[in-house]
Amino acid sequence: MTYFDEGFDLDQFYMSEALKQAKAAQEQDEVPVGAIIAHEGKIIARAHNQVETLKDPTAHAEMIAITQAASYLGNKWLHGCEIFVTIEPCSMCVGALVLARIKRICFGACDEKTGACGSVFNIAQSDELNHKIDITPGVLSKECAEIISKFFKAKR
Repeated sequence: MTYFDEGFDLDQFYMSEALKQAKAAQEQDEVPVGAIIAHEGKIIARAHNQVETLKDPTAHAEMIAITQAASYLGNKWLHGCEIFVTIEPCSMCVGALVLARIKRICFGACDEKTGACGSVFNIAQSDELNHKIDITPGVLSKECAEIISKFFKAKR
């Protein structure tokens, strides 16, 4: 069991780990998005975007983390798991998270163009689907927004 000091914010800790993954993506000239999945207080998956590296439009940080977590648990269901991702997941990623039955999505920066946790769509909490995911937006939002905006400014 892990013990933390009073006032320790576990969401911020996990998001800081996701930010480390985003920085790793940036170092590989990938869009700097990072994700981690936690289960019972332990990080069981760490991933970052690899779309360019793998020449695969589905190689988002969340998708890679889902595969790692399912492998770790030996199960297609991610019951009790939480994902921490630096930017609001897109519809593809949220759809996969719904299918995996993840418990919660915690993200940093909103994505006003493709976000599927409330910005453009809210697939995570759709009444039409058979699973709803709790959403916690805005954790370390400034830091998460900054890394992505700096990346795209440098590209222009």
